[in-house]
Amino acid sequence: MEFSSMLLNNAPFLSDDHSACSGQDEPHERYFGAVSAPIIQTSLFVQKNYQTYCDDMQHEAERFIYSRGLNPTVQIVEQKLAKLERGEACRCFASGMGAISAVLMANLNSHDHIILVNNVYGPAMALIKQMARKYEVQYDVVLDGTPEAIAHHIRPNTRLIYTESPGTMTMNIVDLAAIATLAKEHGITTVIDNTWATPLFQKPLTLGFDIVIHSCTKYLGGHSDLIAGAVITSHQRMAEIRDFSHQLLGSVLSPFAAWLLLRGLRTLPVRMQRHQENVLQVIEYLKTLPEVENIRHPCMADVPQQAIIRKQMSGFSGLFSFEIRDGRFADVKRFIDSCRLFKVGCSWGGYESLIISPNRGYNEAALATDNIATGLIRLSIGQESPSLLIADLAGAFAALAKR
Repeated sequence: MEFSSMLLNNAPFLSDDHSACSGQDEPHERYFGAVSAPIIQTSLFVQKNYQTYCDDMQHEAERFIYSRGLNPTVQIVEQKLAKLERGEACRCFASGMGAISAVLMANLNSHDHIILVNNVYGPAMALIKQMARKYEVQYDVVLDGTPEAIAHHIRPNTRLIYTESPGTMTMNIVDLAAIATLAKEHGITTVIDNTWATPLFQKPLTLGFDIVIHSCTKYLGGHSDLIAGAVITSHQRMAEIRDFSHQLLGSVLSPFAAWLLLRGLRTLPVRMQRHQENVLQVIEYLKTLPEVENIRHPCMADVPQQAIIRKQMSGFSGLFSFEIRDGRFADVKRFIDSCRLFKVGCSWGGYESLIISPNRGYNEAALATDNIATGLIRLSIGQESPSLLIADLAGAFAALAKR
């Protein structure tokens, strides 16, 4: 049996995850028995008297006072995400970058050092570079995510190790438990963007990581109609994030966006199963083509990475990349523009299938620095029929053959 089939067959969704995604743990009795949580669309909450207000202000982190702090609709989704990730506390933000910014701002001071492991989200990297210029934060990028390579870059002022696994574009896997162990030995906080895997397929907190970030815009929302982010961690670490970079920076999730996110979570297990089934079929097709090389998806991992994947993952999402053999910008452009069902778009995780490339025609030197091939194509496999997706790709390869 192939590696991908073994993982799929051995990865039943946990009942606790079904419970967290569904509405069965929501306080229906509080809302007149409504089966769907209401949108508490208010900016503030009034108290019955001034003494109550004064008492509430002393417990602002736990009381409904002002929706920049707590809001009932937002709180419901935060509790679900914490349960899914096996964390103690969650706070939601107005975007994934809001969540990333909050974690970095709460945990880094001037002259602190951060190690970025694997290929990470481009805007997160851009923010680190801005913090380096403005606040003299120091950073190193370690594409080889082995503990030995990371240890070589640890300094006395290293405060954070930040990673993605799988990595952006390249889909490289790193050993999360090994990184967490190394970080604890040096008193370093570990952070992971877990958006690709979702909490259904990977739970970094159970592997020793300290903080998990999600762009809820992607699979957790699942309908391409909301922008949201989330941070899940311990109560102690969340207190630092909440008091400074949640409350004071103000990038908080709106009640309506939280309600959309609640709706998305209800179908998350079903949708992720479909994404997984579809992507495996598309990859099987691509494996037959001589013009395709380096299919970058965890189901195609080499033997050493397979061992890591079995330890820390229980399934696959639908985002991956492959390389057009000897592809340059003109080939990438021709291929993408020849697709009809795949739409050109920078996000992912919704119903629709999407296609882009990191090659913009003017950045090939930067791609080489990040070990990204000029012919790399990224696909987000959606919910459509895999036969239609394969037919669309076949048409693009036929157009490419005419070059």
